[in-house]
Amino acid sequence: MSLRAVRAAQILWPAFVVAGVIEMVVFAWVDPGDITLLGEHVAPQAVYTLAFFVFWALTAVSGLISHWLLNANGQSGADHVVAQPSLTREGRRSHRRHHRHHARSMA
Repeated sequence: MSLRAVRAAQILWPAFVVAGVIEMVVFAWVDPGDITLLGEHVAPQAVYTLAFFVFWALTAVSGLISHWLLNANGQSGADHVVAQPSLTREGRRSHRRHHRHHARSMA
């Protein structure tokens, strides 16, 4: 999968899920049968569909703006992740010694 496709999926999939949640919340309080467009009643299925795509588009734009802001300085998103020290055998020993020392000092 290309990097562009991965980035699109990283934006569109969460937006899809959030749009579904927004749809459920909104239509828990709003009856789609009561909605009119230009004085005409619209079928509830059309209201559900149109609302879902509007919610999806808005949340996708929000994700796209966040992605753009993270990469505004020319760095990839991976550059913003704090690197964890590698846990080599010596690193694990040092980590355990640190925790034992910390536990003794707390007692």
